[in-house]
Amino acid sequence: MTSLGAIVHPTAVVAANVRLGSGTVVGEYVVLGRAPRGKKEGELQLVIGPDSVIRPFTTIYAGTTIGARLQTGQGASIREDNVIGDDVSVGTHASLEFGNRVGSRVRIHTGCFLELVTIEDEVFVGPHVVFTDDPHPQCPAYLQCVKGATVRRRARVGANSTILPGVEIGEDALIGAGSVVRERRIAPRTVWAGNPAIRVKDDITDLACFIGIYPHAYAWLEEPALKKGAHT
Repeated sequence: MTSLGAIVHPTAVVAANVRLGSGTVVGEYVVLGRAPRGKKEGELQLVIGPDSVIRPFTTIYAGTTIGARLQTGQGASIREDNVIGDDVSVGTHASLEFGNRVGSRVRIHTGCFLELVTIEDEVFVGPHVVFTDDPHPQCPAYLQCVKGATVRRRARVGANSTILPGVEIGEDALIGAGSVVRERRIAPRTVWAGNPAIRVKDDITDLACFIGIYPHAYAWLEEPALKKGAHT
C-alpha cells in the first residue's frame, strides 16, 4: 500500500498495490484492493484520490481508479474496472459492479445497483435505483449483447426506478420515482414517469415549485442569483 498521509483504521484490510491520497480516512472493517476473480492480490492497482472518506464495511476491488473526495456510505461495494471522477458519493449498501464510468460531482444514493453504466457529471441517482444491462437473462450470447445505460449531465433519476439496458437519459432530464424506463432515448430536459415510463412534461421548467420558493422547480439552475440562494 502507498499511503500519502491517509488515516487507516486498524481493522481495515488494505492489499498491496493500493494508492491512497493524502487526507483520506479509511474506516472500520473496510477492504481495499481485493483481487477480482482470476487475478492475484496486488496484480491490479487500486487508486483512491485525496481527502476521501471510506466508511465502515465498504469493499473496493483492485483494478478501479477513483478521484478526489470520494464519500462512501457503510457497506458500499465497488468492483473492478470502475473509473470514478472527483466529488462522488456512493451511498450505504450501493453496489457498483464492473465496467461503470462515473463522472464528477455525482450522487449515487443508498441501495443502488449499477453495471456497465456511463454517468456524466452532476447526475443525481436516487435511493434504490437499479440499472439493468442484460436484455435476455441467461442467454448464452450474453457478452455479445450486454449493454448498460447512459445518463447525461445533470440528469436526475428518482428513487426506486429501474432503467433497462441501452437506455440513454438526456441532459437535465428527470425520471420520476418508481419509474420503469424502457424507452431507448429520453430527450434532454424532459420529464418521464410511470411503469412503463411515459413523457409527462416537455421541459423541466414546466414543473412547479410546490412551496413557491422559485418561479419553477429548476429555476435555480438558470439564474445565477438563485443558485446562490438570493431569491426573494
